[in-house]
Amino acid sequence: MSDRSDGATTTVAAVGVSGTEPATSGPRLLAGSPIAAEIRARLTEDFAAFKERWGQTPTLAVVLVGADAPSAVYLQQILRTCQKVGVDGRLVEIGAEVTPEALCTEIESLNADPSVAGIIVQMPLPSHIPLRTVIDSIDPAKDIDGIHPRNAGLLSLGYDGFLPATAQASVEILKRSGIEIAGKRVVVIGRSNVVGKPAALLLIREHGTVTVLHSKTRDLGHHTRDAEILIVAAGRPGLVTGEMLSPGAVVVDVGINVVPDGAGGEKLVGDVDFESAKGVVSAITPVPGGVGPLTNALLLSHLLRAATDQAEARR
Repeated sequence: MSDRSDGATTTVAAVGVSGTEPATSGPRLLAGSPIAAEIRARLTEDFAAFKERWGQTPTLAVVLVGADAPSAVYLQQILRTCQKVGVDGRLVEIGAEVTPEALCTEIESLNADPSVAGIIVQMPLPSHIPLRTVIDSIDPAKDIDGIHPRNAGLLSLGYDGFLPATAQASVEILKRSGIEIAGKRVVVIGRSNVVGKPAALLLIREHGTVTVLHSKTRDLGHHTRDAEILIVAAGRPGLVTGEMLSPGAVVVDVGINVVPDGAGGEKLVGDVDFESAKGVVSAITPVPGGVGPLTNALLLSHLLRAATDQAEARR
């Protein structure tokens, strides 16, 4: 799963921002919460102006099929973010036993609802539901998380479509933190259509030299130790440890995993073992509080764009 939680964190003094120097007094924490707060403040004004002009508030429909712990974390955060900026958030809960046909019918009803400006179908889906069936059902004009083939094609060509928000956030947090991407050796772990692949394409846009690793890659550490910037989106807790990292590397941990906390409860962790990595890297995103809050804010910026386009088209 990707890190879309909205936990706050504390930003430590910058160390080795270029990604070429080892951390000496602890890494810089690349916190997404302050960046997200800036975006939300602007969006609050923009959505108020939208309502004044068009006489309605856009609705974001989030479709949840079955129950998944990381998904539940994300959904609570995105619905709270909707409230913060003055957007109607609609949670559409569907049982895990639903048929693909019934799920598509539900999505098509949201496509036809003029009050719904954006639709997200939360991943992962139950194993009996083909992902392609769902992706193809979403109206690309309401596909604010960029999973429809039309938006994916626009991304691959470098044109203007809706971007997968988590992939966008993983790159945006680097840019807004002043970390140079151009010319850097960038490694992405994960090749999913919602994070890994689109993140790689966005990094290429920023002129990074990009390598994509995945479950069939041999000797993962050999490749990760060459990375000046590492983006990890594999969905495996603690996959990357400190000994797999180059001194001074910059790490963006997109993973969000629910694991036992050792005291009878649960906690959220990323795909990177933070404790072993923090003595090696120059900068790293925390989990929670890194990519997650920025993802939520970017999704709502996509919603504003979608709502405006649809209102203009109706007029």
